[in-house]
Amino acid sequence: MSEPVRILIVDDHPALRMGLAAMLAGRSQFQVVGEAGNAAGALAACEKLSPDLVLMDLRIPGGGVEATLAIRRRWPRTQVLVVTAYDADEDVYRAMQAGASGYLVKGLTCNELVEAIERIRRGEKVLPPPLASRFRERVARKDLSGRELQVLRLLVAGRSNKEIARVLGIGEESVKSHLKSLFHKLGVADRTQAAIEAIRHGIVHLEG
Repeated sequence: MSEPVRILIVDDHPALRMGLAAMLAGRSQFQVVGEAGNAAGALAACEKLSPDLVLMDLRIPGGGVEATLAIRRRWPRTQVLVVTAYDADEDVYRAMQAGASGYLVKGLTCNELVEAIERIRRGEKVLPPPLASRFRERVARKDLSGRELQVLRLLVAGRSNKEIARVLGIGEESVKSHLKSLFHKLGVADRTQAAIEAIRHGIVHLEG
């Protein structure tokens, strides 16, 4: 008989950790070996418990993407399945780029979770079809540079070209050049469309 899959649950809400643990309870092929509520706790638990798989929320203190990247670098045999309430394109992209083997949205059924874990342990990547389609589109789209992201965030915040130039310490012509590149990469024609795309795809998150 094969050994059970050793699972660590990482979420900053105790009730959600309990819910995930309850989904796996009574299944001999799984063993929940520990829980953590933040990135630092997740790394400490991986060091101590050597889990086979981590169920990782994204919005934890210290960052779920950052924790995923650190786990995959330090313990490459430990796989990560993201289970989160957020499904913006950029969240999915960053998590998968950090080394996650799958991405599920909270509200899933017990059977969906079990199937996802079993597929990952077989070496498969797990993304629900709608997320998979959007992920492929995101990968196909050229990455924005750091400066372009700064310009885009200020654009979404409603800043004018003159204000963007002042905040970033660059000339207005440079701002216009960055905007032209942004519009091309996002496949849009103007500032309003760029802001809508940035928010819709999770490239820029609105505060508040």
